[in-house]
Amino acid sequence: MPRFETQKSPMAPYHIRQYQDSDHKSVVDVFTKGMEEHIPSTFRHMLMLPRTLLLLLGVPLALVLVSGSWLLAVVCIFFLLLLLRFLAGQPWKEYVATCLRTDMADITKSYLNAHGSFWVAESGNQVVGIVAALPVKDPPSGRKQLQLFRLSVSSQHRGQGIAKALVRTVLQFARDQGYTDVVLETSTLQQGAMTLYLGMGFQKTGQRFLTMFWRHHYSRAQPTNKPGAPQDWILMK
Repeated sequence: MPRFETQKSPMAPYHIRQYQDSDHKSVVDVFTKGMEEHIPSTFRHMLMLPRTLLLLLGVPLALVLVSGSWLLAVVCIFFLLLLLRFLAGQPWKEYVATCLRTDMADITKSYLNAHGSFWVAESGNQVVGIVAALPVKDPPSGRKQLQLFRLSVSSQHRGQGIAKALVRTVLQFARDQGYTDVVLETSTLQQGAMTLYLGMGFQKTGQRFLTMFWRHHYSRAQPTNKPGAPQDWILMK
């Protein structure tokens, strides 16, 4: 039987349960909105890149030198900012579209029928948070790893410990199923997620650069009940 977690918060009680097919529309909504919330921070990140500053200063200045019109330069900056805002949203929109075509198209098949699981946090008969987990296909020799996916909590229900409860649910599932590690990926733009994972015992094990920002790899080794074995230790790669 899956373990559910019920918690009372200062705002409203919530409980965590396994995904049902009737949740699909609400789950997609929480996931999509959660991903698109990163667009403004991506835009701000882009504005701080040296090549972006060079573009915003160099092109308008060149127009002033050629045309002598400061108005044209201001209009140019305005349209460049619009273009950058559009570009900031594209990676997230494409990521969401890809997920909705693949694993999120049939959550039961992708997770529940694939030796993983998918959970929702429910408050007032409304899905307000989600998280998923799947076995890692090719883990390092001697390891049995579970990967955490799709953690998201609706903006109206943050600050109530729901994200922590969802992560704890994954950790408990991993412990019950005998996994040695729980691993995940997140990006530098998801500062809240990075803080959450580090605070829950995960450690950064690697990183890779994707176009405009870094993606970080985190891992948390699961405690074992073998006599003399270390408890709650952290895997470092």
